[in-house]
Amino acid sequence: MIVFLNGTLVEKRLTPAPASAVIDVGGVGYEAFIPLSTYDALPREDSPCKLLIHDYVREDAHVLFGFSSAAERDLFMLLQGVSGIGPKTALSALSGAQPRQIRAAIASSDAKFLARLPGIGKRTAERLCVELKGKLDPLEAAAADGGPGDRAQADPALRDAVLALVQLGQSEETAVERVRAAAARAGAVKDTATLVRLALSAH
Repeated sequence: MIVFLNGTLVEKRLTPAPASAVIDVGGVGYEAFIPLSTYDALPREDSPCKLLIHDYVREDAHVLFGFSSAAERDLFMLLQGVSGIGPKTALSALSGAQPRQIRAAIASSDAKFLARLPGIGKRTAERLCVELKGKLDPLEAAAADGGPGDRAQADPALRDAVLALVQLGQSEETAVERVRAAAARAGAVKDTATLVRLALSAH
């Protein structure tokens, strides 16, 4: 089983879909299909390149899927565990949003956001929420400040504040909602203590 490829990037292509990359490893060229986020992260052609690989083997196929990060590969594997989602659909979905956004949407059962991903319709989005419930940390819903559609980087203070409120007896859903509201009020100051204080003082 191939776990990663480390060599020279020979070629990267956007068309025909899906995007792909060819890496020369010791004189052997390996082609891997990749999401758009990985394509954007690739260096220029003829440069050193490393891709994490999911080695997809079936009786009638042997296909490599490549990723620039473990987060992408892990989510790719998770999506494939849902009925009706194969590797190509999972790859398309990863091309529509950042991994943390997709994970946050699943954790918060945001089927509307998931349905907008390439290859994912309304019914598949609902299956994602149902079948992956319990396989993701519910607190990942707090990772996207303001919701899964926000492009800002995940703030660990949000997660810590949610954990603190849960320890104080609040449900995870309520804790996430209150911390998000507190983050909006806090502005640039978003340390855990401030978020917890604002979340408690508002109710």
